[in-house]
Amino acid sequence: MPEPPQERRPRLDDSAADVASLVQLGRGDPPPIPAPATKPFLEPDWPPDDEIE
Repeated sequence: MPEPPQERRPRLDDSAADVASLVQLGRGDPPPIPAPATKPFLEPDWPPDDEIE
């Protein structure tokens, strides 16, 4: 019969952790939430055809 797994100490090195884990541990700040686009469906701002050449 296999032995039960031994408990490990928590890692002290936080360089390999993801941001969510660091925030939960209190070692990092949550990433900023980007502002929503105010006008997401604008026409592209292309130069006039005579300026392209």
